[in-house]
Amino acid sequence: MAEKAVSARSAIDLLKISTSVLLIILAVSGFYYFSGQMVVFRVLGMLFLAGLAAGIFYTTAPGRRVWQFLLDSRTEVRKMVWPTRTETTQVTLVIIALVIVVGLALWGLDLFLAWAIKMLMGYGG
Repeated sequence: MAEKAVSARSAIDLLKISTSVLLIILAVSGFYYFSGQMVVFRVLGMLFLAGLAAGIFYTTAPGRRVWQFLLDSRTEVRKMVWPTRTETTQVTLVIIALVIVVGLALWGLDLFLAWAIKMLMGYGG
């Protein structure tokens, strides 16, 4: 009995997911089909259909798992410790300085190798 309920739920979920995908396809197709209309109406229509598709997808088991994942992700982002403006500026300046130093070192190496190849080939004077 429980297996029938689970398979019926999964069949309904599959139907809802298919409907959501079709609504997204309809939204994008309609946006381009009505290319002669004002952009604001095309965007509003696409947003409406995308919202409707998201609402339908949310009512499925995978949709609720995705929503819970997004809520958990938001909680984790709030736990992060972000650098201060001073730390960000200092790190940026260090990176810029290191890029300049490495660039100069590679430029010097390139000049040396060019000189060495000229000497080995007999073009140097």
